[in-house]
Amino acid sequence: MNLIRTELRKIIHYPTFWTIMAIYVLLQVLLIYFSSNLMVSGQSLGKSLYDFPNIWMRFSYIAYFFNLLLGILLIVLITDEYSFRTLRQQVIDGRSRAEAVLAKFYVTLGLAAAGTVFLLAMGLLFGLIYSTNTSIEAIFSKIDYLSYFFVQAVGYMCLAMFFAFLIRKSGLAIIAFLAWSKIVEPIIHYQMDDRIDRFMPMKVFGSLTPTPGQELIDGLTSPTMALSPGWAVLPALVYIALLVFGSILLVRLRDL
Repeated sequence: MNLIRTELRKIIHYPTFWTIMAIYVLLQVLLIYFSSNLMVSGQSLGKSLYDFPNIWMRFSYIAYFFNLLLGILLIVLITDEYSFRTLRQQVIDGRSRAEAVLAKFYVTLGLAAAGTVFLLAMGLLFGLIYSTNTSIEAIFSKIDYLSYFFVQAVGYMCLAMFFAFLIRKSGLAIIAFLAWSKIVEPIIHYQMDDRIDRFMPMKVFGSLTPTPGQELIDGLTSPTMALSPGWAVLPALVYIALLVFGSILLVRLRDL
């Protein structure tokens, strides 16, 4: 609890944190609102986008794109600790290096939980207004996609945390994080068999929020080898544990 209280005191009075979170909320609301205008097979999705229970899969998939923003936020929070020497001072004052990393992991859990609650609120708001079926069964039948999103958000931020502790400079760490997520690992995917490739970190995290209507796409093309969300949870948790452990090792083995 002391670790959490300390981190909260830092965040509450940090304008950059609130700025990035405001951008996160605003962009996501706009994308969710205007997604109903998307055209599929020559027809607008319209308000059917917000129908229960598929709304949870659709909104989780939309929110997936904003995990990069949460990762960038975490990188800024961590690298600022190096820039202002506050991480070093905390260790001098008696906090262990492992606790310094765990404090940021608790921030990660908090941000992922906040993102999940926001997604729940948006789903209920749009669903109750526009869905043609608002029965309790329809509302809650696929709400487990929110838990998959939570694990995915934690995974993305743990990867960002690892790069932040590895590189220590915000700009370079952000570039490395984005490059690995969107360039390096996708290139590796093309060189590997699909049966192995689906267990790569970003592929596992991406499998937690699959593309809505993927079964229709598979019917027109070759079936995807991606893991189902339920099967992707365990390897995702393994990667999260490895990234946290790797971050602890980095902090323990290097000067602050």
